[in-house]
Amino acid sequence: MTDPARIDVHQHLIPPDRSGPIAERAAALGWPAPAWDKPSALAMMDRRSIATGILSFPAPVAPPDDPARARTGARSVNEYMAEIVKDRPDRFGHFAALPLPDVDAALAETAHALDVLKADGVLVLSNIYGRYLGDPAFEPLWAELDARSAVVLVHPTAPPVAPVPGLPSPLVDFPYDTARTALHLAVHGVPGRYPRLRLILPHAGGFLPYAADRFAVAARLHTDATPAGLLSELRRFYFDTAISAGPASLPSLLAFAQPGHVLYGSDFPMLPEDWGTGFDTGLDDYPHWGPEELHAVNRGNAERLIPRLARA
Repeated sequence: MTDPARIDVHQHLIPPDRSGPIAERAAALGWPAPAWDKPSALAMMDRRSIATGILSFPAPVAPPDDPARARTGARSVNEYMAEIVKDRPDRFGHFAALPLPDVDAALAETAHALDVLKADGVLVLSNIYGRYLGDPAFEPLWAELDARSAVVLVHPTAPPVAPVPGLPSPLVDFPYDTARTALHLAVHGVPGRYPRLRLILPHAGGFLPYAADRFAVAARLHTDATPAGLLSELRRFYFDTAISAGPASLPSLLAFAQPGHVLYGSDFPMLPEDWGTGFDTGLDDYPHWGPEELHAVNRGNAERLIPRLARA
């Protein structure tokens, strides 16, 4: 039975001044151009039993060689999201965009977003123009986010490799890049070194749950990692169900993730609504839920991550 009050930790918005660039980016990636406005988002949420959507902007805010534009772009996107949330805090939250790879600017925007705009967390892309998230350059950001016990959505982007001819990058490369950056983070010990970080991997972690045991065996090649230690690092992540509640992917995710670490996600509007409802059905109709497990995925686990969303 459908839970009437889902919390969607993986929902996006497109500010009006970003609709053209997002359409161009989608076309370059071989993906349908998404469209967003608040009334359409609320109508979609009502149809899909989503009480609250945590909004984020899932693309670079500027070209890699323009740090000033990245700073102003992140601030503009974050202030737009904050206004949406301010109007309907019961229906929306937001994860702030950061102007990476400029770590000092990202630290400043983190403080503004969390302290002034009251963001529910931040979003970082799975690679920053080819630099993966375990890179020591990002250590000050992880330390600050850990000090704040921040929720971080690690959103996939295209990896720095040639796409498979004829296949859209979001279809094939995004789940690959999610697993790639998760492994990079784990091998470099970031989740264990910063245990108050709550790192969410979209789309069930890409290939991670299926390949985690393979990664653990291969950890012997890395002098600082053991199979058990690497698995422990990888299981610190949280995961969302966007595009992933299928008959093969959902059991794999539930077998790997720690209890309480699976969250509902829609990926709207990047995933068209009529594509996503089938995954909602797969989640609702999964035959092996224990007592309260489905409610925990739909809402309870997100309430623990973002306590303001908990109902009395």
